[in-house]
Amino acid sequence: MDILISGASVAGPALALMLTRYGFRVTIVERAPGPRDGGYAVDFRGRAHLRVLREMGVLAAIEREQTNMGAMWNVNESGKKLVKMPDDIFAGDVEILRGDLARILYEATRGETEYVFGDSIASLDEDAHGVAVTFERGPTRRFDLVVGADGLHSAVRRLAFGPEERYASYLGLYNAVFTTPNHLNLDHTGLSLSLPRGRMAATYSARGNREAKAVFSFGSEPLTYDRHDVEQQRRILTDVFSDAGWIVPRLLADLREADDLYFDSISQIRLDHWSRGRVVLLGDAAWCASPLSGMGTGLAAVGAYVLAGELATAGFPEAFARYEQIMRPYVAGAQKSAEGVAGFMVPKTRVMTHLMNLSYRLLPYLPWKGAMARSIRRTAEAVSLPDYPAAPVPRRRPSDRAS
Repeated sequence: MDILISGASVAGPALALMLTRYGFRVTIVERAPGPRDGGYAVDFRGRAHLRVLREMGVLAAIEREQTNMGAMWNVNESGKKLVKMPDDIFAGDVEILRGDLARILYEATRGETEYVFGDSIASLDEDAHGVAVTFERGPTRRFDLVVGADGLHSAVRRLAFGPEERYASYLGLYNAVFTTPNHLNLDHTGLSLSLPRGRMAATYSARGNREAKAVFSFGSEPLTYDRHDVEQQRRILTDVFSDAGWIVPRLLADLREADDLYFDSISQIRLDHWSRGRVVLLGDAAWCASPLSGMGTGLAAVGAYVLAGELATAGFPEAFARYEQIMRPYVAGAQKSAEGVAGFMVPKTRVMTHLMNLSYRLLPYLPWKGAMARSIRRTAEAVSLPDYPAAPVPRRRPSDRAS
């Protein structure tokens, strides 16, 4: 079968990695001109995540690039360390920058997968034998199946299921992350500042302390802005944090030059079905649990593994139903874990900030100090993965092309 995947971040290449090993012919179309760097540190935790990475053959490469982060600290506006935040809550068994993970998956798939960069899907026309796909720039092509792995604002979901507004649930926060110099000479650690009116600014070291990441979060009513207008997003962040102290002014100065800014709402996606005919959704396009779940990347990898395994063993259309049957309870648990976290992660008042700091300060002395970490791990392991057959050797080695 010829399968088109929209999206070259994590879910799409992870799926392509398994599909090509089962003998499927795979094309990935990506709006960006090439593999995208940037983004958060993401983690995998528990037996299910590690098993999937091991069977994909990328666990060793991920371990070589892992962040090896220690504890995070909450500070005041003078930079004084106030509270040490447990590292087992924020990092899993292995943690890696999203950009490094995307690069590993791209390198693992580029030999057997056709990548089309600088283009996107404009329309889908399905019939009994396949899907005619019209692209924004390239010629129309036909595929047996189409997979939307193109994130929270999925174009495939919009074309096949309808407007995003039907399925998106905003959790009240906006998040931004970009790369900066390691101004504070942080050594495998990070610092965060909680501010009034539901705001948080943080920085943590990255890539062997050679650079750092700046992270901003703030509560807000839904904003109206252009997702492709980076300058407008820079202005929003600058306005929201213009009165903040500590290192925030320096980070906002770095923001003016940053070329990897990620800015978006923290939202979830909820659909009754993840497939329609020959079109199926994967990862954030299907179920975005939001960054507050700490499970987005793990869910994407597990979902890719299950969808590929079911297509190889059950075939279309049964594979889509079996994929949903396995993944839906797992996704529901991850989405539930994110609900209510926003108010705790980014307190809206000084009183709430004080209570959060107090809870962290007392946590080491409480009998349930490991409860949060254990709860997160239980959620990550709450899936029973079938034993799919070993994947054979890939059959072809196409090269990348730009439209």
